[in-house]
Amino acid sequence: MAELLYKLGRAAARRAWVVIGSWVLVLALTGGAFATLAGTLATSFDIPGLASSKVVDKLTDGLPDLAGAAGTIVYRTQDGSPFTDAQRARISELVDDARDLPDVSAVNDPFKAEEKRAAQAQDLKDGQAQLDAARADLRAGQRKLDEGTARLDAGQEQLNAGQAQLDAARKQATAAGLPTDELDAQQAQLDAQQDQLDAGRDKADQGQAKIDDGLATLQDKAKQLNEGSELLDLAKNIHLVSEDGSTARVNVAFDVPRLELQEESKQAVVDHFTGEPIDGVEAAASSDISEDVPSLVGPGEVTGLLFAAAVLLVLLGTVLGGGIPIVTALIGVAIGALGALSFSGVVEMASVTPILGLMLGLAVGIDYSLFIVNRHRKQLLHGMTVHDSIGLANGTSGTAVVFAGSTVIVALLALNITGIPFLGLMGTVGAACVAIAVLVAITLTPALLGLLGERVVSRRARAKVADSDLVDPVVADVKPMSTVRAVVTVLVSAAALLVLAIPGQSMRLGLPDGSAQPAGSQAERAYTISEDAFGAGSNGPLLITVDLPDGLNDAGEREAQLAVARVLSDVDGVTAVAPIAVSDDGRLAAFQVVPTDGPNSESTEQLVRDLRDLPPVDGNLTLGVAGQAAINIDISERLNDVLPLYLMVVVGLSLLILLLVFRSILVPVIATGGFVLSLLATYGVITAVFQQGFGASLIGLDSIGPILSFLPIILVGILFGLAMDYQLFLATGMREAYVHGDPARVAVARGFRAGRSVVIAAGLIMVSVFGGFVFADSAMIRSFGFGLAFGVLADAFVVRMLLMPALMHLLGKSAWWLPKWLDRILPDIDVEGANLGRRHHT
Repeated sequence: MAELLYKLGRAAARRAWVVIGSWVLVLALTGGAFATLAGTLATSFDIPGLASSKVVDKLTDGLPDLAGAAGTIVYRTQDGSPFTDAQRARISELVDDARDLPDVSAVNDPFKAEEKRAAQAQDLKDGQAQLDAARADLRAGQRKLDEGTARLDAGQEQLNAGQAQLDAARKQATAAGLPTDELDAQQAQLDAQQDQLDAGRDKADQGQAKIDDGLATLQDKAKQLNEGSELLDLAKNIHLVSEDGSTARVNVAFDVPRLELQEESKQAVVDHFTGEPIDGVEAAASSDISEDVPSLVGPGEVTGLLFAAAVLLVLLGTVLGGGIPIVTALIGVAIGALGALSFSGVVEMASVTPILGLMLGLAVGIDYSLFIVNRHRKQLLHGMTVHDSIGLANGTSGTAVVFAGSTVIVALLALNITGIPFLGLMGTVGAACVAIAVLVAITLTPALLGLLGERVVSRRARAKVADSDLVDPVVADVKPMSTVRAVVTVLVSAAALLVLAIPGQSMRLGLPDGSAQPAGSQAERAYTISEDAFGAGSNGPLLITVDLPDGLNDAGEREAQLAVARVLSDVDGVTAVAPIAVSDDGRLAAFQVVPTDGPNSESTEQLVRDLRDLPPVDGNLTLGVAGQAAINIDISERLNDVLPLYLMVVVGLSLLILLLVFRSILVPVIATGGFVLSLLATYGVITAVFQQGFGASLIGLDSIGPILSFLPIILVGILFGLAMDYQLFLATGMREAYVHGDPARVAVARGFRAGRSVVIAAGLIMVSVFGGFVFADSAMIRSFGFGLAFGVLADAFVVRMLLMPALMHLLGKSAWWLPKWLDRILPDIDVEGANLGRRHHT
C-alpha cells in the first residue's frame, strides 16, 4: 500500500494538470447528473414492519381516505377577536378551491364542521324533547287505558253477578217446572253485554299493545339519543374553531402516503392557503407540509470553514499551503453531495442525508489533506526534494489517511446491518463522501503540492528550521511524564467524562415536531397557535383502528363504537375521543384520540404504550394505534433497540482494527474504552442541552425536547471512525519510537510530541466545521453539528491527548504485549509507511 501511494503521489505531482483536470471533469459530470437526475428530499422517516405501519396498511385496504398524508392550516385573527363574516367566507372559499389541488383528497371547512356539530347537538336536544313529549303522551294514554280497563273490570264483575243470579233463578224455575222464556230473554241480554265487554277488552288489549310498542320504540330512540349524546360528549374537546371564535384549523388529506407525497404537492397547498393574506388574519401550515428541506450551506457553515482556514494558516504558515486542504475538501464534498443528490430521484432520501455527507466530507477532507501537506512541509524543511517529498508524504501519511478513512467508511457502512433503510442510506452516503475525500487527498493534494513546489514553505519557516519545534521528534531529547501526573490525568479525565455522561441516563428519543422548528417559521407558528387555542394534544392526534365482527347492523356498529370510545376515554392522558369512519364492509372502524400533551411529551409516549396494551374491547374488538406521534415513537424505539447491536459491532471492529495496526492487546482496549467514554459524555451533554435546556440559549436553541431518534446511532459510527483517526496518528508514532529502541515511556512522550500539533489542528478544524452546523435552521442539523463537534472535542482533546498517553505511560512496556502465537498469525500492517522511508533512504 505505502509503495503504491508513493508512486501515485509522485505521478500526480509530475502530471498535476492531468489530475486536476480529471477531478474537474468528475465534478462537472456530477453536477450534470445532479441537474438531470435529482429528485426531492423527504422530511419524513419510516421503518418497514413497525406496529403503526401495519395499522396504516390496514387503513389502506379498508379506509384509504385515512391512510394518506395529511396536514393542517391554522388561521388566527391578529387582534384575537372572532372571525368576521367576510373572513369566514374567504377561508371557506379557499377550502372549496383547494379540493382541486394535486394529490388532495379532502379538505374540511372548519366553520361548516362546527355548524354540523352544533346541529347534531341541537338535533339531540330536539330529539330528547320530542322523546319526552312522546313519553308524556304515552303515559297519558296509558292512564286512559288503565281507566277503561278498570271500567271493563267493574262491568265484568256486575255481569258475572247478574249471570250468577240468572243461573240460580233458572235452576229454581227448572226445579219448580216453571216456564223459562223470561229467563232466556235475560240470558240474551247478558250475552250481549258480555260481547260488548269482550269487544272493549280486545280494544283495550290493542291499545296496550300500541302503548307497549310505543314504549319499545321510545326506548330504542332513547338509547340512540343517549349513545349519540355520550359520543358527542366524549368528543367535546375536539374542535376546529376555538371557543372564542378567533382560531380555526383546516385539515387537508392527501390520497398518497406521506413518504410518497411530492414536495410540489405540499407547497401547492401551503401557497394556496397562505399565499394571499386575508385582512386581519394570520395563517400558518403545520410541519407535515411546510417543513422545508434544510439548505446545505449557511452562514454558520461558512464561519466554521473560515475558522478552519485560520487554523490551517497558523499551522502551515502560508496561505497557499493552508489553502490546499480547503480547496481539496470543497471539491471532494461538492462531488459527494451532488452525487448523493443525484440519486434522490431514484431512492427515497431523507433531507438530512446529503447534509451528513457534506459534514463528514468537509471535515475529513480538510484533515486528510492536512496530514499529507504537513508531512510534506516538514520533509521540505529538512532538505528533501519536492517530488521525493510528495511521494514519501503520500506513501506514509497517505497510507495512514487511507487506513483511517477505511475505518470511518466501514463504520458507516455497518449502519446497513441495522435493517433500517433510511439509516443504511445515510451511512452509505456518508461512507461514499469519506471515500471521495480519501481519493481526493491522495491524488489531488499531491498534484497541487507539485504545482506549488517550494512555495508551500514560508521563508520564515525555513529561517527557523533549527528550532526545537521543527526538529524531528524521533531524534529530539524528550522526557516522559511523571507517574503522579499520569495517575492524576487518568483520574481527572475519566471522572470528567463520566460526570458529563450522567444526563445521558435520562435521554429520550424522538423526532422533531413543529415546536422544534425555527422560531417564526410556519411550522412553529402553526404548532404554537394550535397549542394555545386547542391544547397541546391537538398537534399530535392518534389514529385508532378497531376490527369489528362481521354482520353487525347499524345499532351493533354504534354500540361497538361507544364501547370502544368509553374504554379509550378512560385511559390516562386522553382528552377526547371521536369515531370518524367505518369501512364499507363494516369490518374496520377508526377513531381519533387527542392526547392531553404534545406529540413529543412523555405522557403521549406512555399513552401509546397503554393503548397498545389494552385487551380487545368486549373480548373481540381489537385495537391498533397509528398517527404521526405513534409512528415517531415506533421509529425511536426501533432505533433504540438496534443501538446496542451496532455499538457491539463497532466496538468489536475497533478492537480488531487496532489489534492489526498496533500488534498489541492493551492498546486496542485503551483506545476503545476511551471511545466509549467520550461517546457516553457526548450523549450526556447532548441530553443536557437539547432535552434539559442547559445552555440552550447560548446556541440559539428556541425549544427543547427528545433527542433526535437516530442521532445516537449515527454518532457511534462517525465518532468511532474519527476517534480511530486520531488514535492512529498519535499511537503509531509511539509504536514507531518503541520499535526503534526507545523505552516504552519515552516512546509515549516522543510519539505524542511528534503528532500533537497536527492532531490539535485537525481536531480544531473538525470542531469548527461541525460547530458551524450548530446554528443551522433545522433542528436535526443543529443536533448533528453539536453532537459531532462535542464528540470530537471530547475524544481528540481529552481521550487522545490526555487519557490515552497517561494510560500508555502507566502500562509501560506491557502496553505493547502480544502473545507470540498471535504475533505469528497477524499480518504486518505498516500504517505509517516506515518501511517505505527505509527503502527510499529517507
